[in-house]
Amino acid sequence: MYNWSVDEEYLAKFPEKYKIWKLEQLINFGLGGDKINRKDLEKYFNVLHIDPVKKKYLRFMLANK
Repeated sequence: MYNWSVDEEYLAKFPEKYKIWKLEQLINFGLGGDKINRKDLEKYFNVLHIDPVKKKYLRFMLANK
């Protein structure tokens, strides 16, 4: 994943914020060949700022393993 508007090296100094940011980017703007880590998604699900429809779909997918 490539993001031109964020200094990923600086953001990586804050591991929890970086994981949340990366999850939001992957969900909102596409995976680009990356995969979403299920454990991280479950851990940070309630704090993600994503489209409500996508969030509802992800909640469904997580519940139906």
